[in-house]
Amino acid sequence: MTNKHPLIKLCGITRQTDADACTRHGVELTGFIFHPTSPRNVTPEVAAGIGTGSALRVGVFVKQDQREVLEIMASARLDLAQLCGDNDPAFCRAVGTSRVLRVFWPERYKARAALEDDLDRFAPVMSYALLDAGLSGGGHGRHMDFSFLTGLECPKPWLLAGGLSPESLPQAMAACSPTGFDLNSGLESAPGIKDHERLSRAVAIIRKA
Repeated sequence: MTNKHPLIKLCGITRQTDADACTRHGVELTGFIFHPTSPRNVTPEVAAGIGTGSALRVGVFVKQDQREVLEIMASARLDLAQLCGDNDPAFCRAVGTSRVLRVFWPERYKARAALEDDLDRFAPVMSYALLDAGLSGGGHGRHMDFSFLTGLECPKPWLLAGGLSPESLPQAMAACSPTGFDLNSGLESAPGIKDHERLSRAVAIIRKA
């Protein structure tokens, strides 16, 4: 996927109306969460029934094993697996290196060089990296210190995540230059319910980059 502007991923899709809003705004990636404790959790059957147009379909996985990831990807018609469970390179290869969006947590690292070393180590087994706030998992609803990522060298396209909203996006975009932005709770009126006005505002900010 090549774009002149940053990619946009809207995660935590639970309703067709929100997927339709993604289509209207040209969102390139849509995310479905398969984690029972998440308020945005959906079943593979629900995800399969939600149409997303030409957007890539991403499944968010935390505790599933390789077999479960592959089965859900098939049944939910997914293009990419977002691996949020400290999955090692062997796990990524089993899923399919061209289909892996591997999550990293910059706040785990004392120095950016150590983060870049890990990104280099996983580069052969992933198509995208996703850098999220917190120390594990996701859905924390807050952002990290964006300045830690200024000038980041990543061998693969990378997405920035972590509580991004129309209010925090300008700060993030001034500090670092990701390939794209992963949006979720910062665009909601309630967990799993997207606020289409906030989505429109966020898209406008990103498209002006």
